[in-house]
Amino acid sequence: MAATRRAAVAAKPPSGSSSTVPHHVAIVMDGNGRWATRRFLPRVAGHKVGVDALRACVRHCGDIGVKVLTVFAFSSENWSRPPEEVSGLMELLALALSREVPQLRAEGVRIHFVGDRNSLAPKVRAGLAQAEAATAANTRLIFNICFNYGGRWDIVQAAARLAAEGRAVTEEALSGAMALAHVPDPDLVIRTGGEQRISNFLLWQSAYSEFYFSKKLWPEFGPAELDAAIADYNGRERRFGKTSEQIEPKATRKAA
Repeated sequence: MAATRRAAVAAKPPSGSSSTVPHHVAIVMDGNGRWATRRFLPRVAGHKVGVDALRACVRHCGDIGVKVLTVFAFSSENWSRPPEEVSGLMELLALALSREVPQLRAEGVRIHFVGDRNSLAPKVRAGLAQAEAATAANTRLIFNICFNYGGRWDIVQAAARLAAEGRAVTEEALSGAMALAHVPDPDLVIRTGGEQRISNFLLWQSAYSEFYFSKKLWPEFGPAELDAAIADYNGRERRFGKTSEQIEPKATRKAA
């Protein structure tokens, strides 16, 4: 099962392009606060503009054939941010759910919220569940929103689940107990904002992912930047532990 998750079948882009679109794209949406600060705006204003960038990204992923999009919206460490920013993010989440879910549903997007819901307010938990139920029948694009999520939390909760069920901890069993077990592992992980770290995002699932770091702050990251990331991804050789010759036989390499 683990090998199957790593070797996800890539989607094909619209006709006229010879490149391959990654099946699963994951994004650390970094830089909202800095975008606002540079404009002498409150940090939450950057998050509001970030929602607009995310909307465009979701639509573009659906248009070019990406099948799974996973975004890091709120980490388990983000609770330590200034209270007014955390409060603003929670209000923004509620607003986004009411405004965006109907359109996402109409566009064939299925929403999954991934993370620890126990520490969220009952009203927030109910809103997440309603958004998931409203889009449950959609198949065009799976949209995973990591909210109150951390990669270490994910591994611990998976191990705890196996222990509670009396199951042995194997790679296959642990993969099946992860919060993102419903989708293949990400092919491409993008981080915006100029930082070059993964910040506790998809620690288990990104073992064989390709990474792309953009200097663009998230509100500035549009479809053109996503296309550039995918173009860079297409220049990579994904070997999954094998040699270049195993991936592409010598005869084929010479012919190319």
